Amino acid sequence: MIIICSICFSVGGQTVNYDESKVGPYTLEDPLRFVNGKKVRNLRDWARRRQEILDIFQREMYGQMPPASDIYLELKEQGVTLAGFGLRRQVRMWFRADKTGPFIDWLIVTPRHARGPVPSVMLLNYQGNHTILSDPEIIEAVPPLPANARHANVPRGQYSDPHQRTYYPVSMILARGYAFVTACYGDVSPDPDSEQDRYAYQRCFDLWPPRDPSRDDNTTGLGAWAWALMRGMDMVERDSLLDASRLVLTGSSRLGKAALIAAAFDERFPVVVPNQTGGGGVPLAKRNYGENITTETKMFTHWYCRAYKKYAGHEDQMPFDQHLLLACVAPRAMLVEGFDEKWFDTKGEFLALQAASPVWEKFAGKGLPRVAWPADFDTSAIGPRLGYVRRSGQHGHHAYDWTWMLDFADGVFARN
Repeated sequence: MIIICSICFSVGGQTVNYDESKVGPYTLEDPLRFVNGKKVRNLRDWARRRQEILDIFQREMYGQMPPASDIYLELKEQGVTLAGFGLRRQVRMWFRADKTGPFIDWLIVTPRHARGPVPSVMLLNYQGNHTILSDPEIIEAVPPLPANARHANVPRGQYSDPHQRTYYPVSMILARGYAFVTACYGDVSPDPDSEQDRYAYQRCFDLWPPRDPSRDDNTTGLGAWAWALMRGMDMVERDSLLDASRLVLTGSSRLGKAALIAAAFDERFPVVVPNQTGGGGVPLAKRNYGENITTETKMFTHWYCRAYKKYAGHEDQMPFDQHLLLACVAPRAMLVEGFDEKWFDTKGEFLALQAASPVWEKFAGKGLPRVAWPADFDTSAIGPRLGYVRRSGQHGHHAYDWTWMLDFADGVFARN
């Protein structure tokens, strides 16, 4: 049952606050101060404080990050695409030398006439690599489990159509000089309905020890998707056509969360652009506005570890918030792209970035521009290494998001 009014939103009986007068008060932890109260004074201190923060998120929210894994790459197919302007490669990533067990199929599209290694955009997609381009050679995703059949039977090339709410303009990305690197998140971990979360811990979960029912911090779906992006970076580092030092990591909605987590944990990602993450991603949880911990842990039971549930309805007791995760990207570059719907709490995103900004100011020289919360399509809050922008429209990556992202990355890479 869903009930909507101007200040409340009920999902399955869980009330969501849409009234700013009911927000707070709340206190945010200083990202530049250790839990014991000592100040972060230099980059050596920041490395220790960053690890302290990541340990908190592993214990309390996203579960333990799986360990790094050996990868074994098999070129399954290659050919020319996009009217001859692109080179298409399909690479199967195995994790065992005998090529058994789980695998991830990556689609890599590079500018065909590029000279030397090129920068790239990397993301996980929702419904299969074959939905990115219409090429008949592109391998379809492994059929989903019955639990997430909603992701089945999507037409080939569906998201090359700008009339769709999610749009991957691969030809434009190539024309900007970037490669496009993607894999289907279902290869990593199925994303079932909440009441069927037992299906979630399959596929790449088979690589790791069995889940321990006595622990509150077992690996989660979000952790697994973030881990896969890190393994994607392992692949890019081996690819002579790609420049790993100029990679833009992105993702939208739950996969925007995964991209943010991957960049927070893995310092090899030079630029991250989380798109429309919603609660559990960029917005501050302590605001308890829009999507909240109660709805997150009831609707998406496999995204978060069991320890996180204790904060449902008790956000004021949290010893952390999302600004600390954002800070773990510093001093690398990050642009947050918001979606102007109350559920996504765009104001909470901006406030989280403001609270994380001192880390960029200290170690990168400049943080978030000192402007008011910007209106839709206002780019005044995009700084050289930290930025925020939001838009109206529909949920998902679309043309404005890609333009802002590539303009931001171009500036970062030019300055580097």
